[in-house]
Amino acid sequence: MFFLLISSLFLLILFHELYWKRRNFPPGPIPLPLIGNLLSLRNPPPGYEAFIYWRKKYGDIYTFWVGTRPYLLISGLEALKETFVKDGEVYADKKPMSFQESFRGGSFGIVETNGDFWRTHRRFALHQFKDFGLGKDRMQERILIEIRDIFERCDQKILEGQAQDEKNKGIFLKDIFDQAIGNIINQMMFGYRFEKSRSSEFQKIRKFFDFQTGEFATFSMRVQFFLPWMGYILPGPTILERFEKYRIGFTEFFGKQIADHKLEIDLDDEDGENKDYVEAYLKEQKRREADGDFETFSNVQLSNMCLDLWFAALMTTSNTTNWGMAYVVNYLEEQKWVQEELDRVVAGDRLITTADRADLQRTQAFLNEIQRCANIVPLNLLHMTTRDTLINGYQIKKGTGVVAQISTVLLDEKAFPDPWKFNPSRFIDEESGKLKKIEEFIPFSIGKRQCPGEGLAKMELFLFFANFLNRYEVLPDENGPPCIVKSELGSMHTKDFNVKLRRRH
Repeated sequence: MFFLLISSLFLLILFHELYWKRRNFPPGPIPLPLIGNLLSLRNPPPGYEAFIYWRKKYGDIYTFWVGTRPYLLISGLEALKETFVKDGEVYADKKPMSFQESFRGGSFGIVETNGDFWRTHRRFALHQFKDFGLGKDRMQERILIEIRDIFERCDQKILEGQAQDEKNKGIFLKDIFDQAIGNIINQMMFGYRFEKSRSSEFQKIRKFFDFQTGEFATFSMRVQFFLPWMGYILPGPTILERFEKYRIGFTEFFGKQIADHKLEIDLDDEDGENKDYVEAYLKEQKRREADGDFETFSNVQLSNMCLDLWFAALMTTSNTTNWGMAYVVNYLEEQKWVQEELDRVVAGDRLITTADRADLQRTQAFLNEIQRCANIVPLNLLHMTTRDTLINGYQIKKGTGVVAQISTVLLDEKAFPDPWKFNPSRFIDEESGKLKKIEEFIPFSIGKRQCPGEGLAKMELFLFFANFLNRYEVLPDENGPPCIVKSELGSMHTKDFNVKLRRRH
């Protein structure tokens, strides 16, 4: 009798897992109880091949289970247009992650919020960044200041190596570029650069933003991002316990910046030009509080906006830049291909500006291929439907998870033949020699939640790489070029590597 009961229960669970809970969703890989399809991302990591295989097997829209929750993965460009673009409002909401509210002190920021609150703060941030010169000469000059600083630091490293007869020692570029990127966003947020006297301040906050690597780089930690309850089963501290020290660090750094601004700025000077985002926010906060709104623009929301904007501007650009340098030293012929164009168009060591962009077709193609191959978001942000809707013939209820799976689009074999190969010339038209637009190239995602920092990131990447490759020949150090195979690295980050630099002019 007992055996019959256990057998019946097992068959009932099997029926529920294999059929019943999946019956109203598009077909997809069979999920394991409790953890869903997450284990598939380990074979091999970080999951690209599993997503490509499922797209071929099930089509552009299929169901992927994160724990016990279903997510519809939209994996083709046309399907993405039909959903996230043409019907964008239905897919604009972000699926909340349970540990975020305890980490943030509630539902705050723009990454984890929805509705009018999210729209208000996204619109405000974009408006302020536009006022600070995003897309204009004012922003370009800020970036060029950092490029001059990069040159000064690299030239000094070269001289030090020559003086010590350490020509093969190499230079660790990541720290140099990260501080430049940090300077740009910090000026926009708080109105100052990390000068040499404040370099330690940058290093401190930079460590807090390194939670994607180090102790958080293990598969068990990545699982806990989606399934926090696994922390109580797996050995070691839970994700909430590990995040606590980062929460304290963020709160202290941003809290001090906000407190200093409140002491320094004149909140009654509404006609004066705002020098940074925090000043603009505090003035808007005062205006709204005068009208009785004490919730929309609060201190805790400001701290979380600083976190989201700082993180997006630093970490995504830093990771892309680091991958870019890894590709530069792995593909020396392609580097020369770009430098031939730079020699022809720039013909010297002057600073390159965005006015040169139209004439630097190979450089743009090279950057496009870096972003396509870096492909730094294997599983995109988890969205959810804002109302009941119809997807691929299935009635989908409000609150169902949906993902714009751009990593699969960037590896689309039809749009990018031999997609695993690094080939910048795929973006150049063979007949005209001009840059070719490929619609599937969407590294900043698509739809209402498309990356708000896209304009800044594009400008930074172009000015950084065009100027750097014009000034230096970048070569592997004595250890050779870094590994760029993510399945071997087991993560979305390269291991630390040095390069050798030679002045070209």
